[in-house]
Amino acid sequence: MWFLSDNAGPAHPRILEAIDRANEGNASGYGGDALTARTVARVREVFEAPDAAVYLVGTGTAANALALACLCPPWGTIFCHAHAHVQEDECGAAGFFAAGATTTPVPGAHGRIDPEALEAAIGRAGASVHQVQPGALTLTNATEAGAVQDPDEVARLAGIARAAGMPVHMDGARFANAVAALGCTPAELTWKAGVDALSLGGTKNGLLGAEAVVLFDPARGWEFELRRKRAGHLFSKHRFLAAQMEAYLEDGLWLDLAGRANAAAARLSRGIAAMPGARIEHPTEANEVFAAWPRAGHRRARAAGAEYYLWSFDDPAAATLDGPADGLVPARLVCDWSADAAAIDRFVALARGEEVAQGA
Repeated sequence: MWFLSDNAGPAHPRILEAIDRANEGNASGYGGDALTARTVARVREVFEAPDAAVYLVGTGTAANALALACLCPPWGTIFCHAHAHVQEDECGAAGFFAAGATTTPVPGAHGRIDPEALEAAIGRAGASVHQVQPGALTLTNATEAGAVQDPDEVARLAGIARAAGMPVHMDGARFANAVAALGCTPAELTWKAGVDALSLGGTKNGLLGAEAVVLFDPARGWEFELRRKRAGHLFSKHRFLAAQMEAYLEDGLWLDLAGRANAAAARLSRGIAAMPGARIEHPTEANEVFAAWPRAGHRRARAAGAEYYLWSFDDPAAATLDGPADGLVPARLVCDWSADAAAIDRFVALARGEEVAQGA
């Protein structure tokens, strides 16, 4: 009953097999190997972008920060959702690698930036030399609240950024979950909707540790290469990153794994929603569930070994086990590709207070 994070899930066996194959013999370092060349070609094929510049890094923070540094000047600001990862969970990495660029948080329901709020925020920036200038827009898909943004929603926000002269980045740590949920193509959700750069996640979806940065304008590629090297994110044994990403994209594995995680989250969300007194806080559209249910249910689940975060974006003080048994306590639960239906059902039964057979 582990719902703490999809980061904590296992690597898929096909990924480990690919790493083992890549370990045979010698290969050129720093991305100069045949496996990396094949992987770049595969990413371009998946995104219908034959000229895209594609680079691999080991972490999502590096992918986001280095990509945004290529898009935003030091005197610019990066518009992002108020709860975006670049805003709350990356220790200011985007601003650091962009030589001091700031972030401007923008509100919106369920992790989606509100278009009118974005226009207003842009309008307040850059009025004079005394202010930061509009630099870049970053979107998150799937969002930090577990929602997805379809191509039309992405295009609307990207259009607002374009009108202000800004490029658009997408934090796709859970991009596979968004594509699997929407049934659109990767191209439709990125460059066809106005996205200039994508951080394509893999670590949350079955990889050991690899992310891809896809720059749909190849003219930005050389700058990214320099930034990646200077930041210490150019792996010498680069083929082991490439092995993961190639296997990930082969035969649609990435979307299969994301679909499994999404289906598990949907099952979990339905179970919690049916509990007396429970409520779903954000729509369960990808692989994250945000819900609140009575404190007594949390206590039972935790006592049985369930792992998940007590969590609230808007009222952190409510996320505590201290208090009345019938008080609602919000939580975040995340399903990875390996989530087990029996474990989900056991968790829901414990939270409801139903009898659970020993060892079930």
